[in-house]
This record gives sequence, structure tokens and C-alpha cells, in this order.
Amino acid sequence: MARILVVNGPNLNLLGEREEEIYGKVTLAEINRALTRQGEAAGVDVEFYQSNHEGDLIDQIHAARGRFDAIIINPGALTHYSYALYDALRAVNIPVIEVHLSNIYAREDWRKKSVTAPAAVGQIAGFGPLGYSLALTAACQIISQKEGSLR
Repeated sequence: MARILVVNGPNLNLLGEREEEIYGKVTLAEINRALTRQGEAAGVDVEFYQSNHEGDLIDQIHAARGRFDAIIINPGALTHYSYALYDALRAVNIPVIEVHLSNIYAREDWRKKSVTAPAAVGQIAGFGPLGYSLALTAACQIISQKEGSLR
């Protein structure tokens, strides 16, 4: 069975409680439950990790080598300045899809640059929680093309 790791960075544990006008009312736990159901329907195992600490995220990405077929990541604010996270994503040689709940290109100037996106196959931004579902669909397609068809 294919395995997909969903990684969420700083402050995403507060989804549903912080800046609802930007990030909405859906919690990270609700997003994870929906992705678990979607993964089960697609025949893939989805695991989740969230941390507010850059080094912990990097350690988790390193540990994904040989264990996961794709990574979906919302780096949070690390998107805009973490070259260490970029290097970790590049180093593991696993397809990566970057997700953002808000449209980072329609926000503050400093948010319009993603230093992690070049390590990703693609980026989905601005669709709220739907972005995670779209990323999971894309990850399944990438895995299917790489290894043959999923059920």
C-alpha cells in the first residue's frame, strides 16, 4: 500500500481558532480526518505530523526516506525563509506537494515568495482545506504514474 506523509508547520495546530477570516474555521484534526477517509477510499495510507519547530520538521522529513511515497507539506511561515526545510525536502528524493490554505500571492509582500516551493512537484494555494484534498489526489496520481495503478 502506498504511503503519504502530511507535514504541517508552525501554528497550523491552531487552525479553527486563529485568524478565521484568513484560515477558516476548520481544525487541523478535521482536515486530517477527511484526508484519512480520502486515503482509505484511494487505497493509500496517510500519516500526519505537525510541529512548531523547524528542526523537528526536518527530522520527520529525513525519517520519511524509504517509508513514504509522497509528502504533502504546509510549511506555514517557514515557507518564506527556511532554506534548511528546502534542503531537507530536496535531500529525501520523495515527490513533494506544497499546500497553503490562503493565497499567499494575494497577501503581504513577504508572503509572496516561497523558498520551499522549488523543492516541490507543485503548489496548491488559496483553496482552504480543499487544497489538502487536491494535494492528496495529486500525490496519488504521481504515485500511480510512478509505480503502476492504485486500486
